[in-house]
Amino acid sequence: MENNSSGYWQAVLGLLTKILIIWFLVSFGAGILFAPALNSISLGGYPLGFWFAHQGSIYIFIVLIFWYAKKMGDIDRQFDVHEE
Repeated sequence: MENNSSGYWQAVLGLLTKILIIWFLVSFGAGILFAPALNSISLGGYPLGFWFAHQGSIYIFIVLIFWYAKKMGDIDRQFDVHEE
């Protein structure tokens, strides 16, 4: 187990960077930038780009919240700063 604060914050910032990239790709990318290409695919009778902009991004964001909580718990245990 490592106990250095710079390693801890490097791991936390790495996780946040990954989450923000996924957030950007889903919200801005799938909902706006790639919407014309995604609209050729239909999901539940609606174009996929429209679905991502209105429904799919919410599901992805909820998954990101739970993934963040799990990974932060793992990082906290790795650096021995977890709560009992």
